[in-house]
Amino acid sequence: MAGNTFGEVFKITTFGESHGAAVGVIVDGVTPEVDLSEEYIQIQMNRRKPGQSAVTSPRKEYDIVHILSGVFEGKTTGTPLFVILHNHDMDPAAYSSIQHAFRPGHADFTYLKKYGIRDHRGSGRASGRETAGRVVGGAVARKLLERRGVQVLAYTKEIGGIACRLFEEQAIEKNAVRACDPTAAAEMTKKVEQLAAVGDSCGGIVECRIRGVIPGLGEPVFDKLDAELAKAMLSIGAVKGIEFGSGFSAASMLGSEHNDEMSSAGFLSNHSGGIIGGISTGQEIIFRVVVKPTSSISVPQKTINIRGEEQVIRTEGRHDPCICPRIVPVIEAMACLVLEDHYKRQTAMLG
Repeated sequence: MAGNTFGEVFKITTFGESHGAAVGVIVDGVTPEVDLSEEYIQIQMNRRKPGQSAVTSPRKEYDIVHILSGVFEGKTTGTPLFVILHNHDMDPAAYSSIQHAFRPGHADFTYLKKYGIRDHRGSGRASGRETAGRVVGGAVARKLLERRGVQVLAYTKEIGGIACRLFEEQAIEKNAVRACDPTAAAEMTKKVEQLAAVGDSCGGIVECRIRGVIPGLGEPVFDKLDAELAKAMLSIGAVKGIEFGSGFSAASMLGSEHNDEMSSAGFLSNHSGGIIGGISTGQEIIFRVVVKPTSSISVPQKTINIRGEEQVIRTEGRHDPCICPRIVPVIEAMACLVLEDHYKRQTAMLG
């Protein structure tokens, strides 16, 4: 199965299935002699794990980090990190009634067409549980980026049509939906709980701000920094779109409005989102991603089974009525992976 490795110099390979024995990641290209502990990585894992609130899946996975290689006496050795997270609260029986049917919105149909076989237990490799390994790798990248003075912050900007009107950074980790506006967060939470009560779901928008990146990062043609970030975000199963800076609103702007003019003090605006020509400007990098509604819902839906027969199904099990709160640390992780990889590529280029 190709496509399980991400990155060029700093790279990760994730493994495992939703209802298998474990999930995890191999991280290669790690700078040696950097302080790194399981406790540091655990902070990010705790933000991603299920069962955090009424608006997330009730599945109880503690996602305890176990580093099996790549760290000696609290410091990275420069050799590959192997990190495993054992699954504990599996319930594959919840999928037995629909194991031969294709769930709308899921990768059931496409996986079977590609491989001729699929793991029906909670989507197997296509499950959001795969992102646990990404968050581990992203935590390692974050540790290295901290030494470079880079900060990566993502948060929920909109859920179910309810948008944040304020940006209060300190509020993000203090509400169940990780929104940057406390008032909007309360409205979002109420809507998600209402949808969960009737077995439905909703999507939203997550914004990411990256500070402290040097100007000049990124490759100018196929490996543009924004192109690499876009690939990273779109590789997350629930993400269906991305925009940088002014994004799609640029379509209705004039060139005289959208161009980021400059003075001796620097750029006068940031419509580009901190990246021009695929290379960082040194400004704050800003992008937003569209998160689709959770596909696993208990509302009856029409589908077909593997014999092509029509039927109506309900997806049972434990699922997030909105993915936004738990996808926030995944988006940060993928951004960290791209940035650390490009820092290392830049260093290699300059010798």
